[in-house]
Amino acid sequence: MTAMTAAANPAENDVHWFGNSLIAFRARADQSEDGLSIVDHWMPYGEAPPLHIHQSQDEYFHVLEGVMRFEVGGKTIVARAGDTLTAPKGVPHRFRVDSVLGARCLTITKGGDFEAMLDEMSRPAESADLPPQRQPTPEMIEALTEACRRANIDIIGPPLG
Repeated sequence: MTAMTAAANPAENDVHWFGNSLIAFRARADQSEDGLSIVDHWMPYGEAPPLHIHQSQDEYFHVLEGVMRFEVGGKTIVARAGDTLTAPKGVPHRFRVDSVLGARCLTITKGGDFEAMLDEMSRPAESADLPPQRQPTPEMIEALTEACRRANIDIIGPPLG
């Protein structure tokens, strides 16, 4: 796997830092009649969102690089480059990046809920590299929980260990 960067010029790619990840919006929900959103994620080893449920959107993951361990509806799935899986709306899911060099995946949803949460909780990337790594504070966790709630995403448990 190569270094995790977006492109030589991040300003050309709608690139943001979200938590410890670098994300690039490849297609915005409001750019098509179908409302398709595609977000490219570059994530470090150990990155793991909390257990959550999307109430209004199915979420598709297509792994481009690395190894990710998913838990969807209580079932564990190990995904590698080339694998695609679905976390249906209403089904609890979470994942963890298990490859030491990190992972890269596309997240595909229909509609703007997930995208709106990412917009609210991310910040423009200062470079095309991963952001400085940090542990979330209780305030950061509360802000994420509230942003998710507004986006019809319920956080219901801890990250995958």
